[in-house]
Amino acid sequence: MTGSPRRRTAATVALALLATAAPLTLTASATPLVAPAAAVAAAPLDVTKSAAQWIDRDTLAWKPAGSAEGAVHALRYAPDGGLTVKDGALHGEAERLSLTPVEGGLTDAQRAKYPHLKGYAAFHLDPRDRDRVREALTGQLVATRHTADGTLAAATGVQTQGVLDDLYSDRATRAALGPSFAPGRTTLAVWAPTAQRVSLEIGGRTVTMRRDHTSGVWTATGPASWAGKSYRYVVQVWAPSVQKVVTNKVTDPYSTALTADSRRSLAVDLDDPKLAPKGWSTLRKPAAAPAREAQIQELHIRDFSVEDRTNEHPGEYLAFTDEDSDGMRHLRELARSGTSYVHLLPAFDIGTIPERKDQQASPDCDLGSYAPDSEAQQDCVSKAAPKDAYNWGYDPLHYTVPEGSYASDPDGTRRTVEFRRMVQALNGSGLRTVMDVVYNHTVASGQADKSVLDKIVPGYYQRLLEDGTVATSTCCANTAPENAMMGKLVVDSLVTWAKQYKVDGFRFDLMGHHPKANILAVRKALDALTPEKDGVDGKKILLYGEGWNFGEIADDARFEQATQKNMAGTGIATFSDRARDAVRGGGPFDEDPGVQGFASGLFTDPNSSKANGTPAEQKARLLHYQDLIKVGLTGNLAGYTFKDSSGRTVKGSEVDYNGAPAGYAADPGDALAYADAHDNETLYDALAFKLPATTSPADRARMQVLAMATAALSQGPALSQAGTDLLRSKSLDRNSYDSGDWFNALHWDCRDGNGFGRGLPPAADNKDKWPYARPLLARAAPGCEEINGTSAAYQDLLKIRSTAPEFKLATAQEVQKALAFPLSGTAAETPGVITMTLGDLVVVLNATPQEQQQRVESAQGTSYGLHPVQASGGDETVKSARYEASSGTFTVPGRTVAVFTRG
Repeated sequence: MTGSPRRRTAATVALALLATAAPLTLTASATPLVAPAAAVAAAPLDVTKSAAQWIDRDTLAWKPAGSAEGAVHALRYAPDGGLTVKDGALHGEAERLSLTPVEGGLTDAQRAKYPHLKGYAAFHLDPRDRDRVREALTGQLVATRHTADGTLAAATGVQTQGVLDDLYSDRATRAALGPSFAPGRTTLAVWAPTAQRVSLEIGGRTVTMRRDHTSGVWTATGPASWAGKSYRYVVQVWAPSVQKVVTNKVTDPYSTALTADSRRSLAVDLDDPKLAPKGWSTLRKPAAAPAREAQIQELHIRDFSVEDRTNEHPGEYLAFTDEDSDGMRHLRELARSGTSYVHLLPAFDIGTIPERKDQQASPDCDLGSYAPDSEAQQDCVSKAAPKDAYNWGYDPLHYTVPEGSYASDPDGTRRTVEFRRMVQALNGSGLRTVMDVVYNHTVASGQADKSVLDKIVPGYYQRLLEDGTVATSTCCANTAPENAMMGKLVVDSLVTWAKQYKVDGFRFDLMGHHPKANILAVRKALDALTPEKDGVDGKKILLYGEGWNFGEIADDARFEQATQKNMAGTGIATFSDRARDAVRGGGPFDEDPGVQGFASGLFTDPNSSKANGTPAEQKARLLHYQDLIKVGLTGNLAGYTFKDSSGRTVKGSEVDYNGAPAGYAADPGDALAYADAHDNETLYDALAFKLPATTSPADRARMQVLAMATAALSQGPALSQAGTDLLRSKSLDRNSYDSGDWFNALHWDCRDGNGFGRGLPPAADNKDKWPYARPLLARAAPGCEEINGTSAAYQDLLKIRSTAPEFKLATAQEVQKALAFPLSGTAAETPGVITMTLGDLVVVLNATPQEQQQRVESAQGTSYGLHPVQASGGDETVKSARYEASSGTFTVPGRTVAVFTRG
């Protein structure tokens, strides 16, 4: 999300401290070990939680309660389960593995690998029990501590991710999983090292699968006729979430194709020529710009076309093949202006959308008949939402299969062919394709209906908290890409999308929940793809993501995260919220949405909100916001040196952003600039809340362009939500992930409006803002003049950005040499105005309502004029901007960004 996780609060998960959980000692018989009542009361025993962690074949990490003096520790396993604690004693049949406390605890290497376990005690398994470790991992595990007199002092379940990696990952990470094909035969393979038995249901038969004991991979090989058949695995396995051995019938996590609604996997060979659209093997792609030059449009597949009357395939992949539709015409305009990528919101198999059109609900109301500030629209939309065709899609069910609801037929391989045709069509329009990927969580875990990974290897693919419960800081069931096989799944999946679907880039949702090493492994695997061998040039694939730092892994608690500061210098960009917040004002979760910023009138055009403070406080905050934007314009460089608004010489990293360094990038390309994205209010809606209520539609449009310019004219890549150049509104909805087509659809024809005034936004995430929203929605929405004028002005800025070499600086040194803020920190610095010199260019961002003069001494005597693109462009107001050489004075109209060029 943009600043913190979507449709989830930004709250981090507080880890449960289980140091007081009393350690148990397991018994090998069904006869309970009796513990005194007082001891039991003082130290609760719970084998349904997993507070011990088996981190390698020799070591158990644990914080058992009670004294270790004279205590006896053991690890008990029961293949059929049944171990319970009752009346302070352990009941059930179990085998025993001896544990010996390790003086000094975990080794330095173990603490480095598992920093969150540094305070744990360490226990060694008896070397004589090593040959029983694999068997033990297939049943219920309980770690115990008995006191010297035989009292059961502590007992807990055991997490096994570490030992599974130690035993199996060397071989398993090199295994081919999922369906594979050779002349005359088809093979299916699944990693299930803790399973007691795995079979394959395919073609009306059940086939026993064979286990490889060194890798934990189960395989079944059959005839070529298996190709195209539906299948699923039948896995018998101990499931800690329900404390019993279960038999799960489950789809393949490495599925390449699915039946409708993901009921079964299909054994499909993606190299089958029948799945290749005409021209697929010879597809010519637009030239790949360096990552630092990428200009990205973020777009939801259904939003793009569902209300486009000129499109023959509304809401589908094939909508992008309708060249004459209004939407495709607009995308081609943006491509000609300098947009280089379309970033598609999730298009993998989504767990929260019914895929068959006849099973999708629709609002049972005449939505257009209600008043623009009515509650009726949201009420009607919300009732249909659980079963309608809409969701942003951040609910992954299968990572490597296209979503079926966007296909003309979700049953079978049409989704594969049509996804490829979509990529072809976008490439043919001059746009490379980025896919939004969500490997940080799954839609479900445990024994839930839509759980896949956790039904095959329970407790492995999901990240577990200290007590063994699944972490949910992402909103849902977190995954654990720090574990070898989850990390492998991420890499394998992305390589498939790159090779088989020719996707040109990937945007990682909540990338900070991944280890940096995992993202770098992705980069390495993609870089290895070549046109000769794989049909794609992997080195040209763009990578960026959300580097937010929160949750159970915050501050590198478990591993070095792929966060903003850690990814600097890797060439993999992270979203920068610094300038975004300064431009808009406040933050995404302000109680009062009227907190203003640089582009919403702070100090220079104040609204009535008391949250903005006194005029003096507003001025001080505005000048600090201007410093944040200056850092953003450099590409968020940590080492860039300039004079801040107070007159101090500072580095970008020394400018404060809510207690963190504003500048964190090592070079242009490390930080991605943006003023809005799918999360939170659209830029138009944010400005609707923040600009004075009496601001005219024309002036709102001008401030929209100014806000967009702060990203478009920065060093490094920039992203804009699709439709922002058309003043896109979601009727003030701050979290439209499940708000249906009514609030989300794009309107390419200005006569259909911009989406504003479609009723109060859904109550679930917006009701507390209704008192602010209601009077705004009753006001007039912008018309064609404002909508088309905004797009024309933005496209002019894109043309300047994409053609001027000054916006393509490759290193921090080049930026330091070419870019300056000559009035910053001087008496001449104007609140609400930023003046930037950049090689032969001078850029003036005037966010005030009044015309402003900016005198730049270094320009005195030098000839400058308004950039030819703006001088002949679509913004009539900017054409009155002028320059006086004798004094070096640039004069710019109010609410205007002007670019001047030397000569």
